[in-house]
Amino acid sequence: MTDAFVYTAVRTPFGRYNGALSAIRPDDLAAHIITAMLARTPGFDPARIGDIIFGNANGAGEENRNVARMAGLLAGLPVSVSGVTVNRLCGSSLDAVLQASRMVETGDAEVVLAGGVESMTRAPWVLPKPNKPFPAGDMTAVSTTLGWRLVNQRMPKEWTASLGECNEQLAEKFGISRERQDAFALRSHQLAAQAWDAGRYADSVVPVPDTELTRDEGIRANSSLESLGKLKPAFRTDGSITAGNASPLNDGASAVLIGAESAAEQIGGAPLARIAGRGVHALTPQEFGFAPVEAANKALARAGIDWSQVAAVELNEAFAVQSLACVDAWGIDPEIVNTWGGAIAIGHPLGASGGRIVGTLAHRLVQEKQRWGVGAICIGVGQALAVVLENTSVA
Repeated sequence: MTDAFVYTAVRTPFGRYNGALSAIRPDDLAAHIITAMLARTPGFDPARIGDIIFGNANGAGEENRNVARMAGLLAGLPVSVSGVTVNRLCGSSLDAVLQASRMVETGDAEVVLAGGVESMTRAPWVLPKPNKPFPAGDMTAVSTTLGWRLVNQRMPKEWTASLGECNEQLAEKFGISRERQDAFALRSHQLAAQAWDAGRYADSVVPVPDTELTRDEGIRANSSLESLGKLKPAFRTDGSITAGNASPLNDGASAVLIGAESAAEQIGGAPLARIAGRGVHALTPQEFGFAPVEAANKALARAGIDWSQVAAVELNEAFAVQSLACVDAWGIDPEIVNTWGGAIAIGHPLGASGGRIVGTLAHRLVQEKQRWGVGAICIGVGQALAVVLENTSVA
């Protein structure tokens, strides 16, 4: 067994639903981010990539079911470079990174290109196939953008509640107020804007050709508690979750180059961080927002450290309420969480978010000269993934 390292990580700016990236096909977004990553390592022979593993939550449209393979071909990689697409919904690209790290650790590959892509704008409507030809009645087109679709009637109704309703239940369970959620959302926008202004993302975000988007499109630097407080609840008339304290719908792509220590010379640079621990956990489907708690605890245990040693946390902000519930449960200093902004501001293109989290966490550890960091993401239908990174340059 050998260690697996993050060598480089890049992503596109995340575009808003029907926004600046809406005209770009998801396979083209994925191909672009692969090309951009390889441009960072000009001396590296792409034929040495052991596999491309990309995450994607909606494979029903222009992704053509296996967007990893399609993107590799569109990016001009040698046809010998294989590709596989994984789907763990919101955790898809983090799962891709974790699978890549296992390949490296076991010696199945020396270098693996992981990442993910999602165009929520371009996710198609689908029609169920009729049980008999020429049905006399109408058929309803179903959106594949987000959430449950074509639900199996054998599923208990409490499991198939909307994502927002599930998080309203979390707010009730843990007594997390609307005011606290709005304050968390405001912090996300403020920190994201500050990070961009300070150049924190200069080395890790690459524009998409034929677009004018240079930074994440959903960041509202002028947001305020007053403006957030005026938004109406989105899921319950008396609820606390609004469009302002939940992540939006987005388009974007991310990529992470994972390799063994022996790959440093061929890649042409030292790694950013070592992948030190992995964790997966599941709860009842309606409790998905709280699942990162135990996933991160498992990852820490496998890394052989505890929360007292962690200096940086990247937690996907699917909803402010679930993020607050997780931070409370961990008992950590909230000030180490998402210090460059989170998904409420930056965006959450489902299949790309895990790669963003890994990349941001690795770059934070390097720029802030910290040793240990945790990345975690909640996943619809009751799951979560987590990773522990170590900046070995300060070990």
